[in-house]
Amino acid sequence: MFDDERRQRAVEALGVLDTPPDARVDRVTRLAQELFDVPMVSVTLIDRDRQWRKSEIGLGGNEAPREGAFCDVTVRKGDTLVVEDASTDEIFAENPFVTGDPHLRFYAGHPLAAPGGEHFGTLCILDTKPRTLDDRQLELLRELAQWVQNELTEVQELDQASLVQRSLYSARTPEVPGYTLAASATPAGQLMGDVYDWYIHDGRLRVTLADVMGKGAGAAIIAAEVRASLRTAPSRSLGDAVTEVDRMLEDDIGGSNIFVTAVHTEIDVATGRLSFVDAGHSLAFILRADGRWEFLESTGLPLGMGFDEVREPADNHLDVGDSYLVCSDGLIDVLDPDDPYGHVYRVLTTLDPAGAVAEAARIARAQKAPDDVTVVVVRRDR
Repeated sequence: MFDDERRQRAVEALGVLDTPPDARVDRVTRLAQELFDVPMVSVTLIDRDRQWRKSEIGLGGNEAPREGAFCDVTVRKGDTLVVEDASTDEIFAENPFVTGDPHLRFYAGHPLAAPGGEHFGTLCILDTKPRTLDDRQLELLRELAQWVQNELTEVQELDQASLVQRSLYSARTPEVPGYTLAASATPAGQLMGDVYDWYIHDGRLRVTLADVMGKGAGAAIIAAEVRASLRTAPSRSLGDAVTEVDRMLEDDIGGSNIFVTAVHTEIDVATGRLSFVDAGHSLAFILRADGRWEFLESTGLPLGMGFDEVREPADNHLDVGDSYLVCSDGLIDVLDPDDPYGHVYRVLTTLDPAGAVAEAARIARAQKAPDDVTVVVVRRDR
């Protein structure tokens, strides 16, 4: 039997209600909108008499009455709810969200569970016209909901594993004539779920940053495994290397609801040609010498989701004076919230790359960042 008081205690214990937007959760809502091609997406938490949206697209506000909420039905059901055409559905046809604004027709939501198992909210996609979902799309919705759940719920840190921790750091910065390289990695706890790596092979610089969804020893071990896999057979193409990691994760931890976002990049040292594969990360940029930010867009699904994603590289170019920057989403938490890109620009143009990444680490420690903060900068000098 559904216990609403237990649900309320669970959602309050999470400490998420009425908190500011979270860039990590917003990334999932944007990805859901792109993958399902819907006008509305929401990460909704059910409070006593309202539904409060931690992240939303197209709904025009972050809260609405709980009464009549499709998401309340999903939470009570405790399983995926799909309403293909609400106007003909015997339960929802007279619902105020159907007969009035926003005139919903299609709804699909999956519940989010607190650490104690209580369902407290949903990830849902909505449309003003009828739709259907096939089995693969239903599974994808569940996987994305699990990703949101991992972001919103606390994962208890396990005992320190110093050997694993040390393996997450690159032992040496490559010497690349004509380029300046710098990186820093600041853990939020004892172990890091972030990992970065870089090495030279056949005149090309390979740069990797990966972020495991979760914290503690488990995330650290998976991060180390990702780094080791990408180090193996460096002559593989970018796409093949990332595909192999995807396959490895599915074989090793498939079904564990642990995902990895990553950017794997190759820079031709002689020409500055830059190729990259982005697996659900969306945090790689080029700061041009004239001050323009250029977002590197090639976003696929995170690694380990089990959908046999085709990993195709995208191309760009690093000109003299340009800087390639890739970071984990923990950096977003410690930047100026009103002008994050301006904050990064000021630091990068005032300090050299080493000074800039050191400043990121300093701010992360000073603000006691809630997530790992990893930053990698590659500047082309000539």
